[in-house]
Amino acid sequence: MAGEDKTAPDLEEMLAQERRVWQALVSGDAAADRAALAPEFLGVYPSGFSGRDGHCGQLANGPTMQSYEIREARLQVYSADLVMLAYLACYTPVGAGRSEAMYVSSLWQRGEDGWRNLFSQDTPALTQGGTPA
Repeated sequence: MAGEDKTAPDLEEMLAQERRVWQALVSGDAAADRAALAPEFLGVYPSGFSGRDGHCGQLANGPTMQSYEIREARLQVYSADLVMLAYLACYTPVGAGRSEAMYVSSLWQRGEDGWRNLFSQDTPALTQGGTPA
Protein backbone atom coordinates (compact mmCIF):
# COMPACT_ATOMS: atom_id res chain seq x y z
CA MET A 1 0.00 0.00 0.00
CA ALA A 2 2.91 2.35 0.54
CA GLY A 3 3.31 4.76 -2.32
CA GLU A 4 -0.15 4.01 -3.73
CA ASP A 5 -2.49 6.84 -4.54
CA LYS A 6 -5.67 6.13 -2.61
CA THR A 7 -9.01 7.74 -3.19
CA ALA A 8 -11.08 8.93 -0.29
CA PRO A 9 -14.08 6.74 0.51
CA ASP A 10 -17.59 7.91 -0.17
CA LEU A 11 -20.55 7.91 2.19
CA GLU A 12 -21.92 4.56 0.99
CA GLU A 13 -18.58 2.81 1.51
CA MET A 14 -18.38 4.04 5.09
CA LEU A 15 -22.02 3.26 5.83
CA ALA A 16 -21.22 -0.32 4.80
CA GLN A 17 -18.38 -0.35 7.34
CA GLU A 18 -20.61 1.06 10.10
CA ARG A 19 -23.30 -1.50 9.33
CA ARG A 20 -20.75 -4.27 10.02
CA VAL A 21 -20.74 -3.13 13.66
CA TRP A 22 -24.52 -2.84 13.88
CA GLN A 23 -25.04 -6.23 12.22
CA ALA A 24 -22.69 -7.80 14.75
CA LEU A 25 -24.89 -6.37 17.53
CA VAL A 26 -28.04 -7.72 15.83
CA SER A 27 -26.59 -11.18 15.17
CA GLY A 28 -24.62 -11.43 18.44
CA ASP A 29 -21.39 -12.01 16.50
CA ALA A 30 -18.58 -10.90 18.84
CA ALA A 31 -15.90 -12.00 16.35
CA ALA A 32 -17.34 -9.76 13.62
CA ASP A 33 -17.59 -6.90 16.11
CA ARG A 34 -13.94 -7.38 17.13
CA ALA A 35 -12.83 -7.48 13.47
CA ALA A 36 -14.47 -4.09 12.79
CA LEU A 37 -12.87 -2.36 15.79
CA ALA A 38 -9.25 -1.27 16.10
CA PRO A 39 -7.32 -2.75 19.06
CA GLU A 40 -7.09 0.78 20.52
CA PHE A 41 -10.82 1.46 20.00
CA LEU A 42 -12.40 3.93 22.43
CA GLY A 43 -16.14 4.25 22.87
CA VAL A 44 -17.68 7.20 24.73
CA TYR A 45 -21.22 6.47 25.85
CA PRO A 46 -23.76 7.91 28.30
CA SER A 47 -22.72 5.04 30.61
CA GLY A 48 -18.98 5.85 30.37
CA PHE A 49 -15.91 4.75 28.45
CA SER A 50 -15.35 1.39 26.78
CA GLY A 51 -12.53 -0.27 24.90
CA ARG A 52 -12.78 -2.95 22.25
CA ASP A 53 -13.04 -5.75 24.83
CA GLY A 54 -15.96 -4.03 26.52
CA HIS A 55 -17.74 -3.39 23.24
CA CYS A 56 -17.34 -7.02 22.17
CA GLY A 57 -18.06 -8.31 25.67
CA GLN A 58 -21.61 -7.01 25.55
CA LEU A 59 -22.30 -9.82 23.07
CA ALA A 60 -21.32 -12.60 25.50
CA ASN A 61 -25.00 -13.47 26.01
CA GLY A 62 -26.06 -13.00 22.39
CA PRO A 63 -27.51 -10.13 20.37
CA THR A 64 -28.01 -6.74 22.02
CA MET A 65 -29.99 -5.12 19.22
CA GLN A 66 -33.22 -6.27 17.64
CA SER A 67 -33.13 -3.77 14.76
CA TYR A 68 -31.55 -0.49 13.66
CA GLU A 69 -31.79 2.20 11.03
CA ILE A 70 -29.16 4.79 10.10
CA ARG A 71 -30.52 8.22 9.14
CA GLU A 72 -29.12 11.66 8.31
CA ALA A 73 -25.63 10.29 7.64
CA ARG A 74 -22.75 12.65 6.93
CA LEU A 75 -19.13 11.98 6.16
CA GLN A 76 -16.15 14.19 6.96
CA VAL A 77 -13.03 13.16 5.09
CA TYR A 78 -9.76 14.09 6.80
CA SER A 79 -7.58 12.06 4.45
CA ALA A 80 -8.01 9.09 2.12
CA ASP A 81 -7.44 6.87 5.17
CA LEU A 82 -9.20 8.76 7.99
CA VAL A 83 -12.87 9.73 8.07
CA MET A 84 -15.60 10.63 10.56
CA LEU A 85 -19.07 9.23 9.96
CA ALA A 86 -21.88 10.94 11.90
CA TYR A 87 -25.54 9.94 11.84
CA LEU A 88 -28.78 9.45 13.72
CA ALA A 89 -29.31 5.85 14.80
CA CYS A 90 -32.85 4.65 15.46
CA TYR A 91 -32.71 1.24 17.09
CA THR A 92 -34.54 -1.24 19.26
CA PRO A 93 -32.48 -3.01 21.92
CA VAL A 94 -33.28 -6.68 22.56
CA GLY A 95 -36.07 -6.86 25.12
CA ALA A 96 -36.76 -3.11 25.13
CA GLY A 97 -40.05 -3.19 23.25
CA ARG A 98 -39.63 0.34 21.94
CA SER A 99 -37.32 2.21 19.64
CA GLU A 100 -34.65 4.60 20.88
CA ALA A 101 -32.53 7.19 19.08
CA MET A 102 -29.00 8.54 19.42
CA TYR A 103 -26.52 10.54 17.40
CA VAL A 104 -23.36 8.62 16.64
CA SER A 105 -19.92 9.82 15.59
CA SER A 106 -17.51 7.12 14.38
CA LEU A 107 -13.90 7.69 13.44
CA TRP A 108 -12.63 5.16 10.89
CA GLN A 109 -9.06 4.55 9.73
CA ARG A 110 -7.94 2.49 6.75
CA GLY A 111 -4.88 0.32 7.28
CA GLU A 112 -3.21 -2.65 5.64
CA ASP A 113 -6.08 -4.91 6.72
CA GLY A 114 -8.92 -2.57 5.71
CA TRP A 115 -11.12 -0.16 7.62
CA ARG A 116 -11.21 -0.23 11.43
CA ASN A 117 -13.29 1.85 13.83
CA LEU A 118 -10.97 3.82 16.12
CA PHE A 119 -13.49 5.85 18.10
CA SER A 120 -17.23 6.09 18.58
CA GLN A 121 -19.35 8.46 20.64
CA ASP A 122 -23.09 8.08 21.26
CA THR A 123 -25.25 11.05 22.25
CA PRO A 124 -28.89 10.40 23.18
CA ALA A 125 -31.29 12.21 20.84
CA LEU A 126 -33.68 14.57 22.61
CA THR A 127 -37.38 15.00 21.96
CA GLN A 128 -38.91 18.44 21.46
CA GLY A 129 -39.52 18.58 25.21
CA GLY A 130 -35.80 18.11 25.90
CA THR A 131 -35.96 14.55 27.24
CA PRO A 132 -34.20 11.60 25.61
CA ALA A 133 -36.14 10.13 22.68
